[in-house]
Amino acid sequence: MESGTPDKQPVRVTILSRPYTLLATGDPREVEEVAASVNHLMLSIAAKAPNADSTRIAVLACLHLADKLRTLEGDLSRLKQRVDRKSEEFAGMLEQLIETAGDQI
Repeated sequence: MESGTPDKQPVRVTILSRPYTLLATGDPREVEEVAASVNHLMLSIAAKAPNADSTRIAVLACLHLADKLRTLEGDLSRLKQRVDRKSEEFAGMLEQLIETAGDQI
């Protein structure tokens, strides 16, 4: 194994009553939490569509998560734009303060 490559450790999770062993480089609890969230989402979809097979449930869960990700990416982009505008505004105010202080010296 190369030095600097994080060790991967197996993490056992259950999603939609099926066991999976995943290889994780980080905290196994984070993988377990993500898997529990996915399991909860898929179970809620399965409860609403009792005749759907696991593939359909998985696709619907992926669509839900992709939509949520797209919404959050849009929110993040708008927040970055606001931060950039405020940074420029504060930089201008700081320049004015420096000029004013320089004139008073």
